[in-house]
Amino acid sequence: MLGRYLPVFIILSIIAEILGTVGGFGSSVFFVPMASYFMDFQTVLGITALFHLSSNITKLGFFRKGFDKTLMLYLGIPAIIFVSIGAFLSKYADPKILTLILGIFLVGFGLLFLINKTLKIPANKKNAFVGGSLSGLFAGLLGTGGAIRGATMTAFNLNKEKFIATSAIIDLGIDLSRSIIYTYNGYVHQKDLYLIPILIGVSIVGTYLGKKILDTITQTQFKRFVLFLLVGIGVLTIIFNLK
Repeated sequence: MLGRYLPVFIILSIIAEILGTVGGFGSSVFFVPMASYFMDFQTVLGITALFHLSSNITKLGFFRKGFDKTLMLYLGIPAIIFVSIGAFLSKYADPKILTLILGIFLVGFGLLFLINKTLKIPANKKNAFVGGSLSGLFAGLLGTGGAIRGATMTAFNLNKEKFIATSAIIDLGIDLSRSIIYTYNGYVHQKDLYLIPILIGVSIVGTYLGKKILDTITQTQFKRFVLFLLVGIGVLTIIFNLK
């Protein structure tokens, strides 16, 4: 039970949802490390999956300007398959090592594309499949893989609305799959279910505010923001992991 820390938890959750909406790859990349300060890691995995279900449904309501069907197929299907594998393996994996690897990858990827502005990942089906597989695996193991999915999707040069809508619908499939497995693994506890209606409200408020911010920035600013966000997430992930 969060007790007296519940208001702080709610405020931080709204901030995570805003950043996840503006960045385009979901709130879990911020929510997971934040929530880990308040509850054990396996409980965080269970709550994150349930929170993300409402979050992505909300995003689909706010961003309805179409999806990229190629990415939904070639990135989304392997992501859903591998999130199931990752969710089963989460009982045996060392989250500390995996989180450190994820942080290093995000810093390296973001800096590479910020420094070399002409560098591009080929926007092909093979890279979509690899990115989807990795993002799903990390989502199942660590509760967050959206940053890897976002890194992959930047190669396809989608407009910001289509980027967020496509990411959200893929994430919805991921969350449905891992929610079932996390519940089977015993990560979802009855005493924590009171948080679900609170987090549904958080997802609506955070997504609305995030969309308002997105409406004020250009497509170029959006792409650079995503890369800066990836670097920042990576650095924070490494720092928190080394404590």
